[in-house]
Amino acid sequence: MAQVLVPVLSPFAEVLTAGRTGCDVLLDLSWPEDQFHLPESIDTVIHLAAHFGGNEFDGILAAERVNVMGTLKLCHACTRAGVGHLVQVSSIFAELSEESPFFGSYALSKRHAEDIARLYSSRFKLPLCTLRPAQIYGVGASFRKHQPFLYAIIDKAEKNEEIVFYGANDAQRNLIHAEDVAEIIARVARLGLKGCYTCPSLLNVRYSDVAAAAIAAFGSTSNVRFAPDEPDIPDNVFGPDERLYRRIGFFPRISIGLGMEKEAAYRKERP
Repeated sequence: MAQVLVPVLSPFAEVLTAGRTGCDVLLDLSWPEDQFHLPESIDTVIHLAAHFGGNEFDGILAAERVNVMGTLKLCHACTRAGVGHLVQVSSIFAELSEESPFFGSYALSKRHAEDIARLYSSRFKLPLCTLRPAQIYGVGASFRKHQPFLYAIIDKAEKNEEIVFYGANDAQRNLIHAEDVAEIIARVARLGLKGCYTCPSLLNVRYSDVAAAAIAAFGSTSNVRFAPDEPDIPDNVFGPDERLYRRIGFFPRISIGLGMEKEAAYRKERP
Protein backbone atom coordinates (compact mmCIF):
# COMPACT_ATOMS: atom_id res chain seq x y z
CA MET A 1 0.00 0.00 0.00
CA ALA A 2 2.83 2.41 0.84
CA GLN A 3 4.22 2.24 -2.70
CA VAL A 4 0.86 3.46 -4.03
CA LEU A 5 0.40 6.12 -1.36
CA VAL A 6 3.78 7.90 -1.54
CA PRO A 7 3.30 9.27 -5.10
CA VAL A 8 -0.13 10.64 -4.11
CA LEU A 9 1.32 12.45 -1.07
CA SER A 10 4.48 13.73 -2.74
CA PRO A 11 2.92 16.61 -4.76
CA PHE A 12 1.91 18.44 -1.57
CA ALA A 13 4.15 17.01 1.18
CA GLU A 14 7.71 16.01 1.97
CA VAL A 15 7.36 12.28 2.58
CA LEU A 16 9.51 10.16 4.88
CA THR A 17 8.93 6.43 5.06
CA ALA A 18 9.38 4.31 8.18
CA GLY A 19 9.55 0.56 8.42
CA ARG A 20 11.74 -2.49 8.84
CA THR A 21 13.57 -2.38 5.49
CA GLY A 22 14.26 0.07 2.68
CA CYS A 23 12.84 3.12 4.48
CA ASP A 24 14.09 6.54 5.51
CA VAL A 25 13.50 5.77 9.19
CA LEU A 26 14.12 2.30 10.63
CA LEU A 27 11.16 1.28 12.79
CA ASP A 28 9.65 -2.05 13.82
CA LEU A 29 6.37 -2.17 15.72
CA SER A 30 7.63 -5.15 17.72
CA TRP A 31 10.54 -3.14 19.16
CA PRO A 32 10.59 -2.08 22.83
CA GLU A 33 9.03 1.32 23.47
CA ASP A 34 12.35 3.03 24.22
CA GLN A 35 13.56 2.28 20.66
CA PHE A 36 10.68 4.19 19.05
CA HIS A 37 12.04 7.49 17.77
CA LEU A 38 10.42 9.71 15.15
CA PRO A 39 11.87 12.88 13.64
CA GLU A 40 10.72 16.03 15.43
CA SER A 41 7.71 18.12 14.38
CA ILE A 42 6.19 15.89 11.72
CA ASP A 43 2.81 17.19 10.58
CA THR A 44 1.17 13.80 10.02
CA VAL A 45 2.02 10.15 10.62
CA ILE A 46 0.13 7.60 8.51
CA HIS A 47 0.10 4.21 10.22
CA LEU A 48 -0.21 1.44 7.62
CA ALA A 49 1.70 -1.42 9.24
CA ALA A 50 -0.10 -4.56 10.40
CA HIS A 51 0.35 -8.20 11.32
CA PHE A 52 -2.26 -10.44 9.73
CA GLY A 53 -2.45 -12.90 12.59
CA GLY A 54 -3.35 -16.55 12.25
CA ASN A 55 -5.28 -19.35 13.92
CA GLU A 56 -2.40 -20.68 16.02
CA PHE A 57 -1.18 -19.22 19.32
CA ASP A 58 1.92 -17.64 17.76
CA GLY A 59 -0.15 -15.83 15.14
CA ILE A 60 -2.67 -14.54 17.69
CA LEU A 61 0.12 -13.35 19.98
CA ALA A 62 2.02 -11.64 17.15
CA ALA A 63 -1.12 -9.85 15.96
CA GLU A 64 -1.75 -8.41 19.41
CA ARG A 65 1.91 -7.47 19.94
CA VAL A 66 2.26 -5.71 16.59
CA ASN A 67 -1.20 -4.34 15.91
CA VAL A 68 -2.16 -3.32 19.45
CA MET A 69 1.02 -2.77 21.45
CA GLY A 70 2.83 -1.50 18.36
CA THR A 71 0.07 1.04 17.80
CA LEU A 72 0.24 2.18 21.43
CA LYS A 73 4.01 2.65 21.22
CA LEU A 74 3.66 4.53 17.95
CA CYS A 75 1.05 6.83 19.49
CA HIS A 76 3.42 7.67 22.33
CA ALA A 77 6.30 8.24 19.91
CA CYS A 78 4.05 10.67 18.02
CA THR A 79 3.41 12.65 21.20
CA ARG A 80 7.12 12.78 22.09
CA ALA A 81 8.00 13.98 18.57
CA GLY A 82 5.27 16.63 18.47
CA VAL A 83 3.32 15.00 15.62
CA GLY A 84 0.26 17.05 14.72
CA HIS A 85 -1.99 14.29 13.34
CA LEU A 86 -2.06 10.47 13.34
CA VAL A 87 -3.95 8.66 10.58
CA GLN A 88 -4.50 5.05 11.64
CA VAL A 89 -5.34 2.79 8.70
CA SER A 90 -7.31 -0.03 10.29
CA SER A 91 -9.63 -2.46 8.49
CA ILE A 92 -13.33 -2.89 7.88
CA PHE A 93 -12.82 -6.31 9.50
CA ALA A 94 -12.71 -4.49 12.85
CA GLU A 95 -16.51 -4.27 12.47
CA LEU A 96 -17.03 -8.04 12.14
CA SER A 97 -19.05 -9.86 14.75
CA GLU A 98 -17.67 -12.95 16.43
CA GLU A 99 -20.24 -15.01 14.51
CA SER A 100 -18.69 -14.08 11.16
CA PRO A 101 -16.68 -16.87 9.51
CA PHE A 102 -14.09 -14.18 8.71
CA PHE A 103 -13.62 -13.09 12.33
CA GLY A 104 -10.23 -14.02 13.74
CA SER A 105 -7.05 -12.69 15.33
CA TYR A 106 -6.56 -10.06 12.63
CA ALA A 107 -10.05 -8.60 13.01
CA LEU A 108 -9.88 -8.74 16.79
CA SER A 109 -6.43 -7.15 17.00
CA LYS A 110 -7.49 -4.38 14.61
CA ARG A 111 -10.46 -3.65 16.87
CA HIS A 112 -8.19 -3.62 19.92
CA ALA A 113 -5.73 -1.35 18.08
CA GLU A 114 -8.50 1.13 17.36
CA ASP A 115 -9.56 1.06 21.01
CA ILE A 116 -6.04 1.65 22.31
CA ALA A 117 -5.39 4.48 19.84
CA ARG A 118 -8.67 6.15 20.77
CA LEU A 119 -7.89 5.83 24.48
CA TYR A 120 -4.41 7.27 24.01
CA SER A 121 -5.73 10.07 21.81
CA SER A 122 -8.27 11.03 24.45
CA ARG A 123 -5.80 10.97 27.34
CA PHE A 124 -2.84 12.63 25.61
CA LYS A 125 -4.64 14.92 23.13
CA LEU A 126 -3.15 13.30 20.02
CA PRO A 127 -5.31 14.24 16.99
CA LEU A 128 -6.44 10.91 15.53
CA CYS A 129 -8.29 9.74 12.45
CA THR A 130 -9.04 6.03 12.06
CA LEU A 131 -9.90 4.70 8.60
CA ARG A 132 -11.47 1.30 7.97
CA PRO A 133 -10.96 0.40 4.30
CA ALA A 134 -12.62 -2.64 2.80
CA GLN A 135 -10.51 -5.45 1.32
CA ILE A 136 -7.75 -3.73 -0.67
CA TYR A 137 -6.54 -4.98 -4.03
CA GLY A 138 -4.28 -3.28 -6.56
CA VAL A 139 -1.80 -3.65 -9.36
CA GLY A 140 1.12 -6.04 -8.98
CA ALA A 141 2.29 -8.98 -6.93
CA SER A 142 2.52 -7.12 -3.62
CA PHE A 143 -1.26 -7.36 -3.19
CA ARG A 144 -1.40 -11.11 -3.81
CA LYS A 145 -0.30 -12.06 -0.29
CA HIS A 146 -3.49 -10.80 1.33
CA GLN A 147 -5.89 -11.52 -1.54
CA PRO A 148 -4.68 -14.91 -2.84
CA PHE A 149 -8.07 -16.13 -4.06
CA LEU A 150 -8.71 -12.93 -6.01
CA TYR A 151 -5.35 -13.17 -7.74
CA ALA A 152 -5.85 -16.88 -8.42
CA ILE A 153 -8.95 -15.88 -10.41
CA ILE A 154 -6.89 -13.33 -12.36
CA ASP A 155 -4.15 -15.90 -13.01
CA LYS A 156 -6.61 -18.36 -14.49
CA ALA A 157 -8.15 -15.70 -16.72
CA GLU A 158 -4.69 -14.68 -17.93
CA LYS A 159 -3.87 -18.32 -18.78
CA ASN A 160 -7.27 -19.08 -20.40
CA GLU A 161 -7.94 -21.70 -17.73
CA GLU A 162 -11.32 -22.72 -16.32
CA ILE A 163 -12.35 -20.78 -13.21
CA VAL A 164 -14.14 -22.98 -10.69
CA PHE A 165 -15.98 -21.72 -7.61
CA TYR A 166 -16.79 -24.20 -4.86
CA GLY A 167 -20.42 -24.52 -3.80
CA ALA A 168 -23.56 -23.00 -5.28
CA ASN A 169 -23.24 -19.57 -3.66
CA ASP A 170 -21.85 -16.83 -5.89
CA ALA A 171 -20.05 -15.22 -2.96
CA GLN A 172 -19.96 -11.45 -2.52
CA ARG A 173 -17.03 -9.32 -1.42
CA ASN A 174 -16.42 -5.62 -0.83
CA LEU A 175 -13.23 -4.74 -2.68
CA ILE A 176 -11.62 -1.31 -2.92
CA HIS A 177 -8.68 -0.46 -5.17
CA ALA A 178 -5.42 0.69 -3.58
CA GLU A 179 -5.34 3.81 -5.76
CA ASP A 180 -8.69 4.90 -4.36
CA VAL A 181 -7.52 4.18 -0.81
CA ALA A 182 -4.37 6.23 -1.40
CA GLU A 183 -6.43 9.22 -2.53
CA ILE A 184 -8.72 8.88 0.49
CA ILE A 185 -5.77 8.78 2.91
CA ALA A 186 -4.08 11.75 1.22
CA ARG A 187 -7.21 13.88 1.47
CA VAL A 188 -7.75 12.94 5.11
CA ALA A 189 -4.14 13.89 5.88
CA ARG A 190 -4.37 17.16 3.99
CA LEU A 191 -7.60 18.15 5.74
CA GLY A 192 -6.39 17.07 9.19
CA LEU A 193 -9.61 15.12 9.64
CA LYS A 194 -10.36 13.45 12.98
CA GLY A 195 -12.78 10.66 13.89
CA CYS A 196 -13.42 7.08 12.75
CA TYR A 197 -14.67 6.32 9.25
CA THR A 198 -15.51 3.22 7.24
CA CYS A 199 -14.11 3.24 3.69
CA PRO A 200 -15.99 0.61 1.69
CA SER A 201 -16.54 0.30 -2.00
CA LEU A 202 -20.03 1.54 -2.75
CA LEU A 203 -20.89 -1.79 -4.40
CA ASN A 204 -20.34 -5.35 -3.25
CA VAL A 205 -19.29 -7.62 -6.10
CA ARG A 206 -19.76 -11.32 -6.69
CA TYR A 207 -16.86 -13.57 -7.54
CA SER A 208 -18.48 -14.22 -10.90
CA ASP A 209 -18.31 -10.44 -11.51
CA VAL A 210 -14.58 -10.52 -10.74
CA ALA A 211 -14.09 -13.46 -13.09
CA ALA A 212 -16.08 -11.82 -15.88
CA ALA A 213 -14.09 -8.60 -15.49
CA ALA A 214 -10.77 -10.47 -15.55
CA ILE A 215 -11.81 -12.50 -18.60
CA ALA A 216 -12.79 -9.31 -20.42
CA ALA A 217 -9.58 -7.50 -19.42
CA PHE A 218 -7.36 -10.27 -20.77
CA GLY A 219 -9.54 -11.14 -23.76
CA SER A 220 -9.54 -14.60 -22.22
CA THR A 221 -11.30 -17.77 -23.35
CA SER A 222 -11.75 -18.97 -19.74
CA ASN A 223 -15.15 -20.25 -18.71
CA VAL A 224 -16.66 -20.10 -15.22
CA ARG A 225 -18.46 -22.91 -13.45
CA PHE A 226 -19.63 -23.75 -9.94
CA ALA A 227 -19.04 -27.02 -8.10
CA PRO A 228 -22.28 -27.39 -6.11
CA ASP A 229 -21.15 -30.61 -4.40
CA GLU A 230 -18.44 -28.65 -2.56
CA PRO A 231 -19.08 -26.42 0.50
CA ASP A 232 -20.37 -22.94 -0.30
CA ILE A 233 -18.05 -19.95 -0.11
CA PRO A 234 -19.68 -17.54 2.38
CA ASP A 235 -20.48 -13.90 1.64
CA ASN A 236 -18.56 -11.09 3.33
CA VAL A 237 -20.47 -7.92 2.51
CA PHE A 238 -20.60 -4.39 3.90
CA GLY A 239 -23.17 -1.69 3.35
CA PRO A 240 -22.35 1.58 1.59
CA ASP A 241 -21.14 4.42 3.79
CA GLU A 242 -20.71 7.82 2.13
CA ARG A 243 -20.08 9.84 5.28
CA LEU A 244 -16.31 10.17 4.80
CA TYR A 245 -16.49 10.52 1.03
CA ARG A 246 -18.81 13.49 1.29
CA ARG A 247 -16.51 15.17 3.81
CA ILE A 248 -13.40 14.81 1.65
CA GLY A 249 -15.11 15.40 -1.69
CA PHE A 250 -14.00 12.11 -3.18
CA PHE A 251 -15.75 8.81 -3.92
CA PRO A 252 -14.02 5.58 -4.98
CA ARG A 253 -13.71 5.65 -8.77
CA ILE A 254 -12.12 2.35 -9.78
CA SER A 255 -14.73 -0.28 -10.59
CA ILE A 256 -13.86 -3.97 -10.58
CA GLY A 257 -13.78 -3.81 -14.39
CA LEU A 258 -11.27 -0.97 -14.42
CA GLY A 259 -9.27 -2.64 -11.65
CA MET A 260 -8.91 -5.79 -13.76
CA GLU A 261 -7.95 -3.72 -16.80
CA LYS A 262 -5.16 -2.06 -14.78
CA GLU A 263 -3.83 -5.45 -13.65
CA ALA A 264 -4.02 -6.88 -17.16
CA ALA A 265 -2.17 -3.88 -18.62
CA TYR A 266 0.53 -4.22 -15.97
CA ARG A 267 1.03 -7.92 -16.67
CA LYS A 268 1.13 -7.41 -20.44
CA GLU A 269 3.87 -4.77 -20.04
CA ARG A 270 6.10 -6.93 -17.84
CA PRO A 271 9.34 -8.19 -19.41
